[in-house]
Amino acid sequence: MPAANRDLPEAFYPPVSVLTAALLCRCPRCGEGRLYDGLLSITPSCKHCGLDLRAEDSGDGPAVFVVLILGAVTVGLAIAMELLFAPPLWLHAVLWTPLVVGGSILLLRPLKAGLIALQYRHRRLDTPPGA
Repeated sequence: MPAANRDLPEAFYPPVSVLTAALLCRCPRCGEGRLYDGLLSITPSCKHCGLDLRAEDSGDGPAVFVVLILGAVTVGLAIAMELLFAPPLWLHAVLWTPLVVGGSILLLRPLKAGLIALQYRHRRLDTPPGA
């Protein structure tokens, strides 16, 4: 988008699905620009629409969801494996460590992007016109 179009009002941008913004880790306003600058670092502004993302903060919410979801899955699988096969403890460590580490990285990015998109959408709706 040309730099001249970056100053367009919010009404110019059609609403972006929160699910789309979360799964693709895209800007919550335009749905085109990348949300992350690194693994979990939010980019200062959208390269596509110019939205200032420096104030966006999802807090600890995504980490809590990751712990609850991944913990339930991992513990359920570990208990099932223990009851069916009774493997030694070192095998549990070898199996579940990559699942927890990899799953944390895979889940944390879209959950953080989704919470930022939800915050953006609800903050915009609560803001009175002209403010």
